[in-house]
Amino acid sequence: MTTLDDELAVKTAPARAPKGRKHAQTKKRKKGFKAWLRRWWWVFVVVPLVAVIGLLLTLFYVYSQLELPKTPPPLQTTYIYDRDGNQIATLHATVDRTIIPLSDMPLQLQHAVIAVEDKGFYDHPGVDVTGIFRAAWTDLVSGEIVQGGSTLTQQLVKNVYAGQYSEDPETGEETYAVPPRTFGQKVRESLLAIKVEREFTKDEILAKYLNTVYFGRGAYGVQAAAQTFFQKDASELSALESALLAGMVQSPSFYDPVEHETEAKERRDYVLQQMASEGYLTPERASQLAARPVKVDPIEVGLNFPAKLGYFLDYTRRDLIDRYTEGQVFGGGLQVTTTLDSDMQRYAEEAVASRLPTPGDPAAAVVAIDPRNGAVRAMYGGKNFAVSKVNLATGDGGSGRQAGSAFKPFTLATAMEQGYSLNSRWHGPSSITIPDPACYTNGAPWELSNAADEESGDFTLLQATAFSVNTVYAQVASAVTPEAIKQTAERMGIRSPLEPVCSITLGTQAVTPLEMTDAYATLAARGWRHRASPLERVDLADGKTDQQIGGRGKLVLRQNDADLVTYALEGVITGGTGTAASIGRPAAGKTGTAQEYHDAWFCGYVPQLVTCVWVGYPQGEIPLENVEGYSAVFGGTIPALIWHDFMSQATANMQIKDFATPSFEGYTVGAPTPPPLPAPSITPSPSPEPSPSPEPSPSPSPSPSPSPSPSPSPSPSPSPSPSPSPSPPAALPEPPALLDSS
Repeated sequence: MTTLDDELAVKTAPARAPKGRKHAQTKKRKKGFKAWLRRWWWVFVVVPLVAVIGLLLTLFYVYSQLELPKTPPPLQTTYIYDRDGNQIATLHATVDRTIIPLSDMPLQLQHAVIAVEDKGFYDHPGVDVTGIFRAAWTDLVSGEIVQGGSTLTQQLVKNVYAGQYSEDPETGEETYAVPPRTFGQKVRESLLAIKVEREFTKDEILAKYLNTVYFGRGAYGVQAAAQTFFQKDASELSALESALLAGMVQSPSFYDPVEHETEAKERRDYVLQQMASEGYLTPERASQLAARPVKVDPIEVGLNFPAKLGYFLDYTRRDLIDRYTEGQVFGGGLQVTTTLDSDMQRYAEEAVASRLPTPGDPAAAVVAIDPRNGAVRAMYGGKNFAVSKVNLATGDGGSGRQAGSAFKPFTLATAMEQGYSLNSRWHGPSSITIPDPACYTNGAPWELSNAADEESGDFTLLQATAFSVNTVYAQVASAVTPEAIKQTAERMGIRSPLEPVCSITLGTQAVTPLEMTDAYATLAARGWRHRASPLERVDLADGKTDQQIGGRGKLVLRQNDADLVTYALEGVITGGTGTAASIGRPAAGKTGTAQEYHDAWFCGYVPQLVTCVWVGYPQGEIPLENVEGYSAVFGGTIPALIWHDFMSQATANMQIKDFATPSFEGYTVGAPTPPPLPAPSITPSPSPEPSPSPEPSPSPSPSPSPSPSPSPSPSPSPSPSPSPSPSPPAALPEPPALLDSS
């Protein structure tokens, strides 16, 4: 009999597991970074290890294949040609490189170079890894390149071993081309540096470096440098002279003690400090030497330049150095085709000689530029480059001069940008007071006068331009603001520093003939600016063309604004202060005379060529009085006549081109009302334009009638009452089709 306990025992007994195949319990896979790392650790260990081994094998193979030349690279002459391919000059080392032993190099010179260029020279194996990281960090913190990471050995490799040697098939001479500065090339140079360190002693490497490094002014190696800068042998160099040369290695042109004495002294003194910190000098001795001035006795560069052409060639040399290393310019075998038109250069020389033939006459400068591309076609910078290295055309070696009223076109261009009408009428008394606080002079309102009492009355802006009325242009400068004039002039090509003062419109600030010509070229190119350049094409030693002149340029003025300025400047030649410049074809220009006749200018152009002429005394601001029959020389006399003589010949074979006809619509702004009051008394103008009466042109007369047209082009319609400046076009026009110069 089954009891209750039996039934409960059966019901509560565990059930027997079913027979059959047993399955293992599935464990959950662990997730997370650690598990992922356990599975893929080999990617981070094996792959980099294989890559490093492969890289090392590659570097070892490259290293085993590298060979070192036995001699320093030969120096190659740079040849300079005119635009027609005629050779006009060469650039080469002033003193031939002379190899001397280390024993002939002063110990202080060796110490100076090591202290400033490679402090760990005697410790590293050719490549200073610590120095590379240190230099990179210093440059990063400074935000500019302050230190270089290359050792002396690496610099030697770049200058002697890393480049390509080839033989010129025509001359049979061996040439050397410095390698490009790429990452791969830097790695190759590092390997070569290690090989050099294994094959030569430290002293041999130092001697090779000092015999080949470039010191500037065509001097390769310390012997040539000592002769070039001090006219002595390297063995005779003092500690101070050694520090000066050592400092020049980093940037020979920037630290040139002849042209940049201040920078050279600062660098020399830095070298002395480094020598003291390395124990080569005592701090007291370094301080004593640093207190001394820079003294050099240089051999002049460029004595082989022709007397008059030397100024253009020196300008070319400077431009090349700005674009390339100085070492490459003097020893890199460049083939330089310049923009110079030899015929135009001769015309410029003849024009100056015919108008200023007497000994004691003032000097002149002439610059001619093709407005299509900025090519400098002619440059007369002085009478004799061998006598004076001051280039009157560029200001190199000297300074600029006041442009007088030749600067007014920049004010006029600014007025056109702001919508002023050429036919707007302005009151131009003989003297005037400008109440604008921005024009205050010495805390008082600006007072100025015209050149003569007869220049007074009412003028259109067109007439005021043709007859260079100062009292009108003073009002225009106040209205458009001096800051706007400054910005316009700089956009158009003026690079000399300008101050935004109201007298800027009268040309009271110094500029150079080169930049004035470049700025006027912007007008001739209808607002398109091309920077002036003497370089047509540059070919490297390996035959590759490195650069060619050309390009679209930059649109800095609206075309119609530039055309309106040209329209006004045509009137200067057809019936204003510059009639002596008339050459029987459409031309535009402007006269300029500085205060007390110190400087006289004429700048003008046809569509294919722009030329500026300056006349003055280079030695200082001396009045141009009693010169070649003129009691006073101003822009409309000798400068305009030189311009006339030059342009008549330079344009003789050029097709006659008309300037573009501008539109006068939308230019409605007129003179402020009421006009400023006349000054209580006539006071000397800061930069008066002399009376046009001595010029071969009619004097203006005040007239209430509409403005006469100064050129065959249609006259602008009468200006309505002053109104706000119209909005500029939504988009700038496309560049004009550039005119052929032939």
